[in-house]
Amino acid sequence: MTQPTLAASVAAVANSPEDYARLGLSSTSIEPWEDGARTDDSAGTYEWWYFDAHLVDGAKLVVAFMNKDLAQPQKPLSPLLRIDLDLPDGQRFEKLVDFPAAAWSAAKNHADVRLGDNRFTGDLHTYRIKATADSISVDVTLTGEIPAWRPATGYMLFGERRSLEFAWLPAVPQGAVRVTYTVAGEEHETTGIGYHDHNWGNVGLMKVVHDWYWARGQAGPYSVIASYITSAKPYGFEPIPIFMLARDNVVIGDDPVKVAFERERIYTDATTGKPVATTTRYVYEDGEDRYVVSFTRTRDLSLNRMIDGVKGLKRLAARLAGFDGAYLRFAGDIEVRHHLGSELIETHKNEAIWELMYFGHARTE
Repeated sequence: MTQPTLAASVAAVANSPEDYARLGLSSTSIEPWEDGARTDDSAGTYEWWYFDAHLVDGAKLVVAFMNKDLAQPQKPLSPLLRIDLDLPDGQRFEKLVDFPAAAWSAAKNHADVRLGDNRFTGDLHTYRIKATADSISVDVTLTGEIPAWRPATGYMLFGERRSLEFAWLPAVPQGAVRVTYTVAGEEHETTGIGYHDHNWGNVGLMKVVHDWYWARGQAGPYSVIASYITSAKPYGFEPIPIFMLARDNVVIGDDPVKVAFERERIYTDATTGKPVATTTRYVYEDGEDRYVVSFTRTRDLSLNRMIDGVKGLKRLAARLAGFDGAYLRFAGDIEVRHHLGSELIETHKNEAIWELMYFGHARTE
């Protein structure tokens, strides 16, 4: 795996032999403890375990166990459970439930997160997720098909001293899912394709990240994880591209140097005021092989201004500080095209979900 060098950069992926040694990581394997707790839940740190699935009955599901609100990492341990469920008939449920600190526990040697009676546990291959929020409950079994992967060490480092960290581990880049979801007492059993990743850091994301597009999808024999992270203004809006392409569950490309990112048909979202690309495209060139992965929006799943979740004096303070964060989630099509030289070899298309996380103000420069 080749990664950009960190020399003279203040926002980049940690990828040197010294980085692997310092972090106790291998460049060739991933261990179950890497999906265990990586922070001590103290003020200034944050951590979450995330799962999503596209289900064969047409439903879409997101579950996240978070040790605190992303917009308030300075808080002490203040856990939350998030469940987003989009039903085939168009009904949409977005649940975010606060829990007391005593309800949270997370093992260090593997993924085993408990939030009251809710649990997220696994070993990099098989996961069980059970969660309830109001009238929505889910029981998920996720079985990995693509082995755990990370971009180099998985750590993005910011600042001249490289001491500010945001880390990311796609523990299950793609897996088979069995789900039972219940809505107001009505139970549904189905299957689908799922994904699980784990994120943590020691600096508020709004301080180091301006925005990111993140997507994952599957079309034909191809599976994709793709992200384009733009660092905050103090770091020169330095881009950090992340890309993984697998064919038949084997990774065939993950070198960010070989990726070009494109945006098309940009519009301003009326709810959040953020610029949004109707199509985001990742072009991966490796010798004669060129893979073009496009995500094209057909509808919105979530359009949230982060300040709307902040109440009372904290909301006033956020307004006075000019906080303007937003989270947008889209549904649409993923298309994967494989070119060999000037010849188009194959094209595959499917449905996908992706997101735009926007911590900063819309850029004018």
